[in-house]
Amino acid sequence: MKTLSRIYNALIFLFLYAPIFVLIVFSFNDSKSRVVWSGFSLRWYEELFQDEEILSALGVTLSIAVIATIVSTIIGTMAAIGFRSVNARLRRVLMALNNFPMVNPEIVTGISLMLLFVFIHRTTGLLQPGYMALLLSHITFCIPYVVLQVLPRLRQTNPHMYEAAMDLGCRPLSAFFKVMLPDIFPGVLTGALMAFTMSLDDFVISLFTSGASAQNLSVTIYAMVKRRVTPEINALSTLMFGAVLILLVAINVLQMKSTPKQAKK
Repeated sequence: MKTLSRIYNALIFLFLYAPIFVLIVFSFNDSKSRVVWSGFSLRWYEELFQDEEILSALGVTLSIAVIATIVSTIIGTMAAIGFRSVNARLRRVLMALNNFPMVNPEIVTGISLMLLFVFIHRTTGLLQPGYMALLLSHITFCIPYVVLQVLPRLRQTNPHMYEAAMDLGCRPLSAFFKVMLPDIFPGVLTGALMAFTMSLDDFVISLFTSGASAQNLSVTIYAMVKRRVTPEINALSTLMFGAVLILLVAINVLQMKSTPKQAKK
């Protein structure tokens, strides 16, 4: 049974990662062919850094992802702390409201946000589809993921440590940064990474809220499919995959180093 289980797991991982490895290999292909290998070349990486449309979309994507991650991590952490301080019945209601955007189809969320921004723009002249609307929509759907990552960590902490710190003379903000935040930091870090990944990956909501003035990579690539798809996309995907992989490895190494220290404490 163990042999069959290992074979089954190997097939699953092969099915999941084989397309990515093929994409990485053909990003170094000398020709435009996606099936015939013509020789090793960095041609598509050179052309990638000369394509203003893709570079502009990449800049929008990264800036939106970074800002949305920071803001949603702060709001999500505060919300998780607030959820823990209320009674069980109200907490269940708040958690249901928090989980609803995640189980709700993205197209419904995207259309709803688009209609909201259009209404606000027509009544106040603000928030027309563009960069700010895209940023607000990404913050909105990233917050629930942060809350879900921070709450389990909060349940593992001693709720009386924060009060004890204030009894010993710490101000509330100082007690939070010195006592509570170090305990829940792994959950906060995981939530931030989840928010960053979700922001990079989003397409449907971005399609409805980006507008023509600010488009992220997913919307730009979708528009390019109607005209042309060059191996530059393979090169870009390879760079993004490598960056995320390095980030994941670094975070896992930091967590492995911090676990023995917390155990000693």
